Parts: sequence; structure tokens; C-alpha cells
Amino acid sequence: MTDRIQSLTVLKVSDIKKSRDFYQNILGCEVTEWWALRDDEVKLGLKLLQADHVKDINPNSTDQKIVCDVYAYTDDFAALDTLHTKLTDNGATVVIKPEITKFKWGSWKEFAIADPDGYVIGFGTANK
Repeated sequence: MTDRIQSLTVLKVSDIKKSRDFYQNILGCEVTEWWALRDDEVKLGLKLLQADHVKDINPNSTDQKIVCDVYAYTDDFAALDTLHTKLTDNGATVVIKPEITKFKWGSWKEFAIADPDGYVIGFGTANK
């Protein structure tokens, strides 16, 4: 594992092969037997575990509100836009379209995608 990824999010998945394919081919991670890592413009570390039972898969998202299970940051709006384009070109399912929220200190832009089990991976950045 890389020196720059300081933490991992553990996701129980329904089909480990399908999840590895998603994280490698859609999200652009380096995927090993257990890990899915990105160490480029996005620093992201995940540990994928095959769930024993479907009931063990429990994304944060609900029917009423989308809540991210994993969140990663980019350096600026341009990097976020490039990432969004790459992921959608790879076939990612966007569940939160890129949107900007304005604050007194500046602006925040984010979007999110869903993996095969419904886990929501959000990406965002500030523009001050």
C-alpha cells in the first residue's frame, strides 16, 4: 500500500469479482486481492470484503436522501470536472450531479457515483 493513503474504508460487497471490476475499470483504482486504491489526483483507499449474507451490505443511502458512504477530495474545480468526465466516460452511475453550493468563504462543488451494491462514493472540492 502507498505511503500517502492514511486510512481505508471497509465495504462488504455482494460479489467480490464484480466489485473489483467496478473499482478497477470504472473508478480507476489499483485493485489487489483485498484493496482498491487510487493515489493520483484522488487519494482513496478501500478494503473490499465478500459479505456472507446480502443483509450484511448496508449502504448509508436511503430512499429519502443520498448520503455518501465514502468521500474523497480533489484539488480544485478543474480536477473535479476532469474526474467526473473520466468516471462517466467509464460508465459510472452518477447519483448526485455536479453541483456548486455557495458559502461566505467561497464555493463547494461535488458529485457522487454508486457502486454495484449501492454504496455512494462522493467527490468534492472547495474554490475559495
